[in-house]
Amino acid sequence: MRWTATDVAAATGGELRSGDAGTALEGLGTDSRRPVAGSWWVAVRAARDGHDFVADALRAGAGGLVLEAGHPATEALAGDPAPRAAVVAVADTLRALLDLGRAARARLVGPVVGITGSVGKTSTKDMLAAALAGRWRTAASEQSYNNELGVPLTLCNAAGDTEVAVVEMGTRGFGHIRLLCDLARPTIGVVTAVAAVHTELLGSLDGVFRAKCELPEALPPEGIAVLNADDQRVAAMAPVTRASVLRYSASGSAGADVVASAVALGEDLRPRFVLQSPWGEAQVCLAARGAHQVANALGAAAAALSCDTPLEVVVAGLESARTSRWRMEVASSRSGAVIVNDAYNSNPASLVAALRALASMPARRRVAVLGAMAELGPEGPHEHLAAAQVATQLGIELLAVGTTAYGVDPVAGGSVEPERVVEAIGAFAEGDAVLVKGSRVVGLERVAAALVET
Repeated sequence: MRWTATDVAAATGGELRSGDAGTALEGLGTDSRRPVAGSWWVAVRAARDGHDFVADALRAGAGGLVLEAGHPATEALAGDPAPRAAVVAVADTLRALLDLGRAARARLVGPVVGITGSVGKTSTKDMLAAALAGRWRTAASEQSYNNELGVPLTLCNAAGDTEVAVVEMGTRGFGHIRLLCDLARPTIGVVTAVAAVHTELLGSLDGVFRAKCELPEALPPEGIAVLNADDQRVAAMAPVTRASVLRYSASGSAGADVVASAVALGEDLRPRFVLQSPWGEAQVCLAARGAHQVANALGAAAAALSCDTPLEVVVAGLESARTSRWRMEVASSRSGAVIVNDAYNSNPASLVAALRALASMPARRRVAVLGAMAELGPEGPHEHLAAAQVATQLGIELLAVGTTAYGVDPVAGGSVEPERVVEAIGAFAEGDAVLVKGSRVVGLERVAAALVET
């Protein structure tokens, strides 16, 4: 979307302190390390103060800046006789970003799909965006842009002619999804799962349930709640929404509207199934890997079909959709072993799914390189040991990295040293398969990269 200085000042209640009121720029950003040339840049105060990076943003080509009134950086630029960029001064830059998100949402005339869930929301978002793009001009969250920074950025950077927007919504506590719904005002909501994720912050599975309910609760009466019928807690959200309910199931749950039958997993971990729905049925072979992706595909299909996307277009999108990086990426090492890089994040549900995917592979040796699962609270020790037991039952060797939570001595002590992990695995070659998985804070993608080069 294009934003003039007048637009930005009006949306944020700010004041144009430098530059031309008619300055019109495409989109906006908050990270001076990402492409910002010709865009607005907002100096958000978060883990670090964005005002410390104003010079970097200008060097990167930002054409307009949203800064806090009274900040030395703001006053210095506002007094520049030869302004290098338009400057809008606001009371609070984070609130200004949220206000810009609301203004961007008001410009969108088509459906907005919100997606939440303890697991699967990013993959569902990726597949939904691909399924919609064959018929509609589609905007979608980048990577896992699912918080109070990412959602307004998604909305503000949507093209002016966007027909459908897909917004991922995460949570770190009660009220977070409600805030994101206030920004995005979704007309369709997809809930993928309620699992033991962020229980350190939400207290229990019941707490996760209450937090995820904030999406279906926010939908309008004319909206559609797309719920996973295979998850008991998600299915129980039907009474909390005013919207119509569309249910999906990968296991044939009673009452489901969009279901998968004849599910099979190929040696390449790509699932194949028959998609059955009120809009017809079709054979599907996903690009995404792992049997757990079938449910994500069904949620994406249900939402896309609800947007009047033809079935054949939906199927083509599902079959071509690539999930975001470090999610069940399959590569071959130099020695011929299969390396499954699922290092983006980890929680009990996704870890068990990944272990089962590894066990299904035709390999003579299977190894799981696992980092810690974060933010599980008091249930953390139990959940780690339970995952280790699943690995043992499936005949998978387990190597823990940087944690003793799995009940085995860790490789490389309390740090991630890719070379030591590779050494600990020992010789591996064609016919072997290695899974790499851990929470984002562990950073095991470096281990996966080292294994591919071995």
